[in-house]
Amino acid sequence: MAMMMRKAAAVPASSRRSVAVQSVSGKRTVSGKAPVPEDVLAYAKTLPGVTAPFDNVFDPAGFLATASVKDVRRWRESEVTHGRVAMLAALGFIVGEQLQDFPLFFNFDGRVSGPAIYHFQQIGQGFWEPLLIAIGVAESYRVAIGWATPAGTGFNSLKDDYEPGDLGFDPLGLKPTDAEELKTMQTKELNNGRLAMIAIAAFVAQELVEQTEIFEHLVLRFEKEAILELDDIERDLGLPLTPLPDNLKAI
Repeated sequence: MAMMMRKAAAVPASSRRSVAVQSVSGKRTVSGKAPVPEDVLAYAKTLPGVTAPFDNVFDPAGFLATASVKDVRRWRESEVTHGRVAMLAALGFIVGEQLQDFPLFFNFDGRVSGPAIYHFQQIGQGFWEPLLIAIGVAESYRVAIGWATPAGTGFNSLKDDYEPGDLGFDPLGLKPTDAEELKTMQTKELNNGRLAMIAIAAFVAQELVEQTEIFEHLVLRFEKEAILELDDIERDLGLPLTPLPDNLKAI
C-alpha cells in the first residue's frame, strides 16, 4: 500500500487532473474541459455520425458544455441540411462546367461559360424567380414537418417527435427498416455531407485563386506532372528537356 501511495504521489498533479472524470451536479468533466450536462452527452453519443478515428463525441471547441438537448437536435438538423445542400452544390459545380456547351443543356443561348463561380452572374431574368419560389416551397415544407410553433418554449426548436433530417422523402424506398442499418445509412449520409461541405469550399477557393474550372485544373495538373516526368527521363538520357508551358508554371 505504501508503495502504491508513493507511486501515486510521484505523478504530477496536472497529469492527474488531465485524466480526471468527475460528476458534479449532473455534469461530467472530461480531460479538463468545461463540464458537459450528462443528458446532453448521453444524447450526443446516440446520434449517427460518430465515426473513427473519433469514436467518442467529437467536440474540440466545447460547444456541448453550454448546450441543451434541444440545441444539439437543432445543430444536427443544420448539419444534415447543409450537408445535403453541399452535396448538390459540389455535383452542380462539376456538371455545370462540363455541360455548358452541351446542345441539350439549358444554357441561356450560350451566355454561361467559364468557372462555375461566375455562372450566377451570367444568368439573366427568368431563372432566379422560379428558383426562389422552389426554395421557398421546400423550406416551408421542412419547417412544417420538423419545426415547432415559434411561440413560448417552441421558439427556435424542433418538434419533440421529429427526427432531425427525416422529412419523409424516400421515393425509391431505400430507407432501411432495421434500426442499426438505418443508423449506418445516416452516418454515411452525414460523412458524405461533411466531405461535400469541405469540397465545395475548396472548389470555390481554387477557382477564385486560379480562375480555371475544376476539371480543367485537374487536366493541367496531369499535363504538368507528365512533362516533369518526361524531363527526368530526358535528363537521364542527355536529351534536350521539354519546356514547360507558361500556363502550367503557376500550377
